[in-house]
Amino acid sequence: MRTGRMTEAQDKAYQTLWDEFGLVCQYQRLDLRETFGRDAPVVFEIGFGMGDSLLSQALNEPGRDFVGVEVHKPGVGRLMNEAKKAGVTNLRVICEDAVDVLSDGLGPQSLEGVQIYFPDPWHKKRHHKRRLVQLKFINLLAHRVRLGGFCHLATDWAPYAEWMVEIFSQTAGWHNTSENGDFVPRPARRPITKFEMRGERLGHEVFDLVYERKASDQHL
Repeated sequence: MRTGRMTEAQDKAYQTLWDEFGLVCQYQRLDLRETFGRDAPVVFEIGFGMGDSLLSQALNEPGRDFVGVEVHKPGVGRLMNEAKKAGVTNLRVICEDAVDVLSDGLGPQSLEGVQIYFPDPWHKKRHHKRRLVQLKFINLLAHRVRLGGFCHLATDWAPYAEWMVEIFSQTAGWHNTSENGDFVPRPARRPITKFEMRGERLGHEVFDLVYERKASDQHL
């Protein structure tokens, strides 16, 4: 867990809006249909940061429900605060380890898609084992995403983008939607974040990868 320094507004939101927007997994299965009060496609975002892009998507895609996982409490507090202001009803947040939530809190093929935008690239080679995108992890994702669903990743670190392509190529559960087998133009549904705009000003190229879940459980 990353606590960080919370503003007064973030802390107040965390204390007063958790019952409305927060979910607690703690190694137990979540009932998302009951949580949202409807049976709608669910998109799961890992590491939403301060939450701007996730909130934008929830507003722009009312037919989908969104669950965001983030261990940085100030970001969780800020997103809940902004979600309340915007009157969003199709968004929930979890402040726990995403792998634990995927492993224990979600059932097989319970998600329409997974979003992972700008994860920590762990630049140094000795730290590559800490990267989120590993073979075991994407196989877990394949079990949680329905057939025909998606996994959308974005990074501004070229070596990590290439790493992602290589890791995904090792499993039969995912199909790269790029014609060239690598990257796609930024899908319109992914908002441009402040982090991304800052990177572009510094000359950083952004890489989007979109994979489709295909039927091949026997190979996972």
